[in-house]
Amino acid sequence: MRFLPVTRREMEWRGWDALDVLLISGDAYVDHPSFGVPLLGRWLEKLGYRVGIIPQPRWDNTDDIARMGTPRLFVGVSSGTVDSMINNYTANRRKRSDDQYSEGGQGGKRPDYAATVYTQLARKAFPESVIIAGGVEASLRRLAHYDYWQNKVRPSFLLTADADLLAFGMGEKSVSAIAQELDTAAKVANGPALRTHEATQRALENLRSQRGLAYLTTKAHARELEPRLTLPAFEEVRGDKAKFAKTAFFIEQEASPYNGKLLVQYHGSKAVVVNPPPLPLATAEFDAIYELPFTKEPHPMYRQKIPAAEMIKFSITATRGCFGGCTFCAITLHQGRVLQSRSEHSILNEINRLKDVPGYTGQITDVGGPTANMYGMRCESHAVQSVCRKFSCVHPKVCPHLVHDHALQVRLLEKARHLPGVKKIGLGSGVRYDIALADERSGRKYLRDLIAHHVGGHLKVAPEHTDPEVLRLMKKPPIESFEEFLEIFERTSREVKKEQYVVPYFISGFPGSTHEKMVQVQEYLKSRRWNLQQVQAFIPTPMTLATAMYWTGLDPATREPLFVAKGAMDRKIQQALLQPHREKSREVLHKFRTAPRRPHNR
Repeated sequence: MRFLPVTRREMEWRGWDALDVLLISGDAYVDHPSFGVPLLGRWLEKLGYRVGIIPQPRWDNTDDIARMGTPRLFVGVSSGTVDSMINNYTANRRKRSDDQYSEGGQGGKRPDYAATVYTQLARKAFPESVIIAGGVEASLRRLAHYDYWQNKVRPSFLLTADADLLAFGMGEKSVSAIAQELDTAAKVANGPALRTHEATQRALENLRSQRGLAYLTTKAHARELEPRLTLPAFEEVRGDKAKFAKTAFFIEQEASPYNGKLLVQYHGSKAVVVNPPPLPLATAEFDAIYELPFTKEPHPMYRQKIPAAEMIKFSITATRGCFGGCTFCAITLHQGRVLQSRSEHSILNEINRLKDVPGYTGQITDVGGPTANMYGMRCESHAVQSVCRKFSCVHPKVCPHLVHDHALQVRLLEKARHLPGVKKIGLGSGVRYDIALADERSGRKYLRDLIAHHVGGHLKVAPEHTDPEVLRLMKKPPIESFEEFLEIFERTSREVKKEQYVVPYFISGFPGSTHEKMVQVQEYLKSRRWNLQQVQAFIPTPMTLATAMYWTGLDPATREPLFVAKGAMDRKIQQALLQPHREKSREVLHKFRTAPRRPHNR
């Protein structure tokens, strides 16, 4: 079998009478490393475990998730590649009818708060099994957090879901440790149920010191842990917005795997303990994961296409993590701010193997990661990195300790372009132009190579805003940097005789952006003669600093008050200002321009 089993019949084809690990996912099953659950399944398979996947189970009964029987070691649960609430609802809290991670793009295949629902379902189906929650949804709810869809502060995921452990961040090291510890316990016990239960409980106790894991315990136990940082309790942050903002700042400050502290947050008589983040993967470890035998195809049970699978089928992951530190992005708290890069050899080998994937025509959609142009970059000194607590390596300016030379990426892409069968390599991840400009000023050629070889007519770039204060809150470069990048892009495109354009992305409704500041953005777009076809409306996602700004109306770093466009009309006004050419924007803008002006608190 080319795929991990999803039914008992597929287990039997492999000669298995039981699984070691059962993984439950909110996504359709696509055997591609961009889908987290299949990636972890392949990794566990390489370690010698029998792994099965239940994709998008029904949640009104346990029949789906129980069809392959009780696993020997544990049940792993994830809502899928994206947060189920972002997947199920628009920025205006309207139910989506589509789902890019489901067959035929059809919505309704996963429940709201899927990680919680699936965990509770797994406990009902397998009451004696170890249940491990993971994935981005559970990961970013590991502590008390603001929930945009309920418009309130909710407790840690561990208080509402019946999980033994929560694996946050990228999970390879965590699931390896969990599987090995539980496997050892099972082999040692190998006897009566009581002895097996006791061995399992000891294994769970041992795992409580593992990086990248969080768990629920008693206050008494949490007070014995040292060193620790005790955050304001759930009851405090729920009722005090200043404390919520302060806590969000502390969480971000402890996000480094090299100096982040163990975090404790009390919830009534309980305590949530969050261990420090997992250490970054070594290059050889990173390579090994992406060299697993992925088919890069959906499971054959599907008759219709899965849109997300089509989009990333011929993309290559070169990096993981991001040191940009954008306050609206959850990557720092999930993938981490320490950049990890695969070896050139591993990436080129994966590109060579694409010829074996059905439908490959020589067009590669991306060689990147969270950002297109961070490959091979690093802090020049581990001694500096081990004590650094900066939230961003590039804001307000590029850190002098950051090795931001694009030479490794230029060499990688040049070699990739000349591989047999490669016709075009795009960079769909998006370019961080402040780093590219720093490289350009050093006399290097990254931007010229990018513009000459890797722009398919349009290049997506995200300046996000024009106002200096809003850009500071975002941790994005000033608009002057974007202007400098545009000038180089347009000049170089002429030089290489290519007609191509920048597609700019701006965001509406970001905390700190008053309507007057959005009018300035509109005037800037008008001066550029840009009619934006797509804009991003800000969605507060759990645990980010920008979400803390939205909920509290405060800058977490300074505790200064901010204007926040929270009401439905305010959000419509901000979006309409970015797209005044649209018919539905005209009435909104007429009301805005004729209504009495309201004072903003900033």
